[in-house]
Amino acid sequence: MLIVALTGGIGSGKSMVGDMFADLGAVVVDSDQLAREVVERGSDGFDQVLAAFGDGVLKNGDLDRASLAELIFKDAKKRVQLEQITHPLIRKAFTKVIEDADANSIVINQIPLLVESKNNYQFDHTITVAAGEDVRSERLQKKGFSSQQIQQRMQAQASDSEREAISDTVITNNKSESELRDQVEKIWELLQIKNKAK
Repeated sequence: MLIVALTGGIGSGKSMVGDMFADLGAVVVDSDQLAREVVERGSDGFDQVLAAFGDGVLKNGDLDRASLAELIFKDAKKRVQLEQITHPLIRKAFTKVIEDADANSIVINQIPLLVESKNNYQFDHTITVAAGEDVRSERLQKKGFSSQQIQQRMQAQASDSEREAISDTVITNNKSESELRDQVEKIWELLQIKNKAK
């Protein structure tokens, strides 16, 4: 089994790259999805978030993700506090995925905050999806983010150079989808060779 990290800043196109790898046969895990699941109502994570941040982050009995995001992107200490709750739970959920996967699988973890999580994971290969800030901003505006929200989120994340420093491979996603797919297919061949060599 080959355990791969797929990281990149907000708006870089990680999800699209993850979908392409899934089409090629990878087991793709979305850490953002795991992050949502570990704080669902009734979970231990939900109780911990509520204890830390109070009823103000609730809406109709569930976590109001928009107000929680607003809170943590304005206050770095609160963001760290939330990460201290969620990161161990996300790692535990990811370990379960690995345990359930086929022994010869290539498992790809889409993990936006790889640098920020201080590498508390063991990966055989790390891929960064990079894109220019202007390109990322344009994509995020199309998704409905305001300029202020984009700025806050980009500032809260590591830089492309920090991500690339811990990566084995960099995918550049500034151009067409077909060019992106070509890069993904080449890396997939490399990952398959690496997996067989293990």
